[in-house]
Amino acid sequence: MNIRDAYDEWSHSYDSGSNATRDLDQLVLGRVLGDLHFESIVEAGCGTGKNTELLSRFGGRVHALDFSVGMLAQAKKKLRHLANVTFSVADITGKWPCAERSATLVTCNLILEHVNELAPAFSEAARVLDEGGLFFISELHPFRQYEGTVANFRKGGRTTEIPAFIHHISDFLETAQSCGFMLKRLQEWWHQKDQEKPPRLVSFLFAKTAPQERDLDHASGY
Repeated sequence: MNIRDAYDEWSHSYDSGSNATRDLDQLVLGRVLGDLHFESIVEAGCGTGKNTELLSRFGGRVHALDFSVGMLAQAKKKLRHLANVTFSVADITGKWPCAERSATLVTCNLILEHVNELAPAFSEAARVLDEGGLFFISELHPFRQYEGTVANFRKGGRTTEIPAFIHHISDFLETAQSCGFMLKRLQEWWHQKDQEKPPRLVSFLFAKTAPQERDLDHASGY
């Protein structure tokens, strides 16, 4: 089953099933960004809207994107009361339906493991962010992926594993730098059930740098 079809099928039970990774991701988003306010947010990969409502509280406007029609249908149904949220079908590996420099925050939560190349998503985030805007990423930690962990769900007694790609910490950092981002914070996260285990999630907070700052970095050898 391909990734889009798998998420369409999972959409009906995604919010109701037990999922420590999903729950920890929501907690991480609130802890890292909850004290900030943003004029305009692009949520790349909103899924069923598990984080969208939280983003709507500290964003003037939220544009939520996902390539799964099933996931978006659940999000729209659940969050139809939110006047400051709009939804669009979009594949994050292509061009996003967002104007250049139209956002002050872009978020990607638990979706980049499903793309083979990071650069297209980072490039689009850089395009739609205003200078100084923030790019927040929360992903399954590659340490877990090294052990064989992948996103999966059960339906009708059958387990479906969703295709995934391993991106090392260095892949995120190098791609970010090549696309004009500066790392502000890198954190590792454990669920309460993860004692004596590798971290479950890793989060990055990047800032889009001005062209002159990037020129200085290249001139100094960084």
